[in-house]
Amino acid sequence: MNLKSQLESTLTPDQLRILQLVADEAPQSGLPLYIIGGSVRDLILGSATKDLDLTVEGDAIALARALAKRHGGKVTAHSKFGTANWFLPKDLMTESRESVDLISARSETYKHPAALPTVKPGSITDDIRRRDFTLNTLAIRLDGAHFGELRDDLGGMDDLKQGIIRALHQKSFLDDPTRMYRAVRYAERYGFEIADETLALIHKARPLIAKLSAQRIRHELDLILEEWNAAAMLARLADLDLLQPIHPALTFDSSMRERVANLHTYRGLQHLSPWNITRGEQMNDSDLGWLLWLMSLSQEQVSALNDRLHFTADLLASLFAVSMMFRDQSSFVGWKPSECVEHLESFPVNAVEAVGYVARDPRVKELFDEYISKWRYIKPHTTGDTLKALGVEPGPRYAVILRQLRNAWLDGEVKTAEEEKRLLKSLISEN
Repeated sequence: MNLKSQLESTLTPDQLRILQLVADEAPQSGLPLYIIGGSVRDLILGSATKDLDLTVEGDAIALARALAKRHGGKVTAHSKFGTANWFLPKDLMTESRESVDLISARSETYKHPAALPTVKPGSITDDIRRRDFTLNTLAIRLDGAHFGELRDDLGGMDDLKQGIIRALHQKSFLDDPTRMYRAVRYAERYGFEIADETLALIHKARPLIAKLSAQRIRHELDLILEEWNAAAMLARLADLDLLQPIHPALTFDSSMRERVANLHTYRGLQHLSPWNITRGEQMNDSDLGWLLWLMSLSQEQVSALNDRLHFTADLLASLFAVSMMFRDQSSFVGWKPSECVEHLESFPVNAVEAVGYVARDPRVKELFDEYISKWRYIKPHTTGDTLKALGVEPGPRYAVILRQLRNAWLDGEVKTAEEEKRLLKSLISEN
């Protein structure tokens, strides 16, 4: 089967241009060139293909240097891994692409279950057989007259057409337990079924989840939380008992599902919030997902889960904050704006935003929205320089006076600059 026409119709003109340059150079170096895996899968499914990692059967670094010599640009080589980045010359750069990744075909072996693989140079056959699922073993050859030729060694096309996620061999999940999480992610993303024999492999591999490093398991969950239907993926993981083996505190109940199910809606609201974008406070997708998922956990559960997953410092601070605010959100009802600000400004703004998204009481939601969009920006006209000019001795008193002035603005007790001046005069005389 030849997919040349599909390549030409699916890829952008810029992608196709770069691809053709590399494909034309490869025969000059005698190096078969392929795209393999997710790019081919998405291409056949008609999805946009962002990354075009190119696999070379041979020396990828040599090919990258040949490209730079012929077309310009620079090469960063990683000889240990047999990979190279060809940084494009200006005339080939686009807004979405500044470099091309070239990877030497390789084989992988595992010293013991759940170990990171030992990587060695290999053939294209080796590279295909190191993959996780059959739908990711499809390869398209690109060099010379072979441009567009589909290589399907392991029946990946049939499984792709039938919508089946199938592991390559019986030890697949034992070698790499993270593949269980990817199986669920692919199945829910594409509406596919996990093959019965692949599901049967989970039972033996489940105990190995405890051997996975925090970084590896959190990376898989981050990827899931970046998906538009993350809730369905997490629910399936819970059904397959693939969450609590990570940590007993990691559950996914109906209330969690309701919060995470609206994740894509909350992301849309973020993008529509100019105050958020202009101030650089927008959460990345996975962090927002974590906050919505885990906000009902206690402080102790968050701490214990962090011991297992090693959250970033910023995310951990936000998780502690949402845990506290989610539990106590009804207590905010009836508070004056100044009281809300003094309490909420001690929390990361992303945490306040996340709890505001899910607050069931409209009064709480309104308070949080007002804090996020308006109240936290309100400041008096008076500054420390003003106080100094008025003869106020520098010290803690400055903060007290400025806070009193801000609170007066927030609570509507001061509405004009003149009113602020009169209040300031009164505060100075009182103290």
